[in-house]
Amino acid sequence: MRDLARTPIADGTPMRWFSWRRAQRHRPGLQFLVSTGRHHGAESLEEARLLLALDFAADLIDVLSQPMRLRFDTVSGRRGHIPDFLAVTRAGVWLIDVRPRTLIEAKDLEAFAAAAEAALACGWHYVVVAGWKDHVAAAVDAFSSQRRPLSDPLELQPVLMAAAREGGTFGELVDATPFPPLARAQLLHLLWHRRLGTDLSQPFGDRSVVVSPTGEA
Repeated sequence: MRDLARTPIADGTPMRWFSWRRAQRHRPGLQFLVSTGRHHGAESLEEARLLLALDFAADLIDVLSQPMRLRFDTVSGRRGHIPDFLAVTRAGVWLIDVRPRTLIEAKDLEAFAAAAEAALACGWHYVVVAGWKDHVAAAVDAFSSQRRPLSDPLELQPVLMAAAREGGTFGELVDATPFPPLARAQLLHLLWHRRLGTDLSQPFGDRSVVVSPTGEA
């Protein structure tokens, strides 16, 4: 297992492919990440939400879906498990499983324990993503609508950055510009790229306070 840490897994391909068929209960798809400039596979909406969160907040370098197949022994026999993601970040490597809390069963706990041991042997972090606060997922999704490169011919971004240093809510900063509808998109872009910040412990909206990382507000 220790040799696994020296294997270029992030350059590999998923251990199983993503399939689409009629009447399936999960929603597989491809999620584009600004951090990598590529699409990455997700087997469910929960996995797609995780990829979006990694792209936004994890200082992401690369990520591989379905990175490896683990085989391990239990009291009931030999089993296998494929973790959902391997994320390479500037803060370390993370092996990640995604499973809504209400769907976690005893067999899943065995698989998670095996994945945690594998990560420990490799010097990686391990986490199970079992759910999100609804308002956090909604806020990140809103920011992501303006995550791609965005031109600023009206030079609204400097106006928004200056206004944020003085302090104000999302709605106040937008209304302080000559073109509020366009400023709204620019402000979401600045929030996604962490040039401005807001408190995601509360639901995001026009009353959310926007702060500048270099300002005193």
